[in-house]
This record gives sequence, structure tokens and C-alpha cells, in this order.
Amino acid sequence: MILIAGIVVVALTACSGASSTPVAGTIPPTPDLFDHPTQTSAPASSGLADVIDVSFTGNSGDYSLSVTVASPDIGCESYADWLEAVSKDGELLTRRVLLHSHVEEQPFTRSVGGLHVQPNDTVIIRAHMSVGGYGGTVMRGTVSDGFTAAEVPPDFASDLETQVALPTDCAF
Repeated sequence: MILIAGIVVVALTACSGASSTPVAGTIPPTPDLFDHPTQTSAPASSGLADVIDVSFTGNSGDYSLSVTVASPDIGCESYADWLEAVSKDGELLTRRVLLHSHVEEQPFTRSVGGLHVQPNDTVIIRAHMSVGGYGGTVMRGTVSDGFTAAEVPPDFASDLETQVALPTDCAF
């Protein structure tokens, strides 16, 4: 028993005195993934629904999107109620109505099909809050070049807020 305790003390002493400077012939420590955030790292919350990542599958003229949203959902009284793809001219291309809040699932990813664009067509992906509407982070890009965070005017395609399909109820 004393021998085991002595080995543990020696091991703890050796580990606590380790230097962060690599010693010749050793492998330097791997940096933490959070040291270098990626383009899709969540932005600071805007208090609205932020699109933080977009990916796609399909073929020219018929794509499906997977959209990751971070939103300050608190239940049916305030939640991200849809996500959509909009042309650069403000035309609704496709929309996914969300049937419930995502209080315990943040950020969350949902898919939507029916994106009938060509690989080089510019598309804006955004989400909507039941209270507050549009205004969070959007992603803009093309299927061929990918999507990055972008700014759009506050009133960009605001008329889409009343265009069907719209949520009719919130399950939870």
C-alpha cells in the first residue's frame, strides 16, 4: 500500500512540474480546438435566431439544406419558428416551419428541401423568432462556394414574414 502511494506521489509531482515548452524528441501538446474558432463558431447572441452553419446536398436545381440555428428559445412564448432560404432579390425559395421550441437543444440543426437554384446562385439563409422576427445572423453564399456570415439590411425581404407557410401552433 505504501509503495502504491509513493508511486502516485512521484507521478503527480512529475506531471505538475511539466513545462509547456517541448523537449527535443517529444511531441508538442495538441492545441485546444477552441483556441482557433472556425467560420461556423457561434457568434455572440443577438437576442434573435442566429444561423451559424449551412451545408447542402443534392444536384443542380434541386438541393436540400441543413441549417444550424442558435436561438434564445424559452418555450412557446418565444422560439425560433422557421428558417428559410431567400434569393438576393428577396424571393422566398424554401422555408422550414419549426413546430416546437428548442429550449434544451441549442444550437439545433434542421433540414429543408426544395431549394431550386443553380450552383452559382446567391442565397441568403436566415431564421425567424416568434417574438422579434428577423434580425439575427444570416449566412449568404452559393452552393459552389459555400456560405459565410453576412449582413443584410434590417428590412430585407420583410414582407416574407406574412407569406405562407407559417406556423399555426407550437407543440412545446
